Amino acid sequence: MKSLKNWAIGSCLVVGLALAAHLGGQTVRKQVADSGIATAASSGGQSDSAPGSGHVDGSYVIGDDDVLSISVWKELDLTKIVPVRSDGKISLPLVGDVQAAGRTPAQLADDLTAALRGFITDPQVTVIVQEIKSRTFNILGQVIKPGSYSLTTDTTVVDAIALAGGFRDFAKKKAIYVVRKDANGTEIRLPFNYEDFIKGKKGKKGKHPMPDIQIKPHDTIVVP
Repeated sequence: MKSLKNWAIGSCLVVGLALAAHLGGQTVRKQVADSGIATAASSGGQSDSAPGSGHVDGSYVIGDDDVLSISVWKELDLTKIVPVRSDGKISLPLVGDVQAAGRTPAQLADDLTAALRGFITDPQVTVIVQEIKSRTFNILGQVIKPGSYSLTTDTTVVDAIALAGGFRDFAKKKAIYVVRKDANGTEIRLPFNYEDFIKGKKGKKGKHPMPDIQIKPHDTIVVP
């Protein structure tokens, strides 16, 4: 009887451990499914996590000077980090020069897949935007963190000031301006009075809201 009792207890322990492992696996799978992990733009149904590109959505258009991570499944010689040249192209073994600027990561992955089919059976290509260098703006002068920032979403002068940590103590908030080049390459200045903008936003009597300025790639914001 004692042996039978020990066998029954052992069986219960085994069943309990198996059930716990099964439920634990379901919990992990649910956490991964609910986490919203970003995936790289890929071809051939391949889906890899894309660290370093979580700030880039599927509609992002690659530009000159961006840095791309190109991965071809099971082809280590074709897995490289490459910059987009000033002519908008990248170079990759076997296929040579390929136009990258003006394409989304998914479109470029499809282009590379098509180009590699003559050399590889069922190529699976993943394209990740490793560094965004084509869409940047600068903010200089009396802000906490002057420098160059990536322009990955719609950004205004007020947004840019917030990104730069706000104003220093002696910033001339009424004399801010944006330096921009027009289509002819001529440099223009767009004035921005931050104090009038804030007063207008608060609805102060006699003050109409001053429009915020939408930042474009390569703009420079100067805070005197």
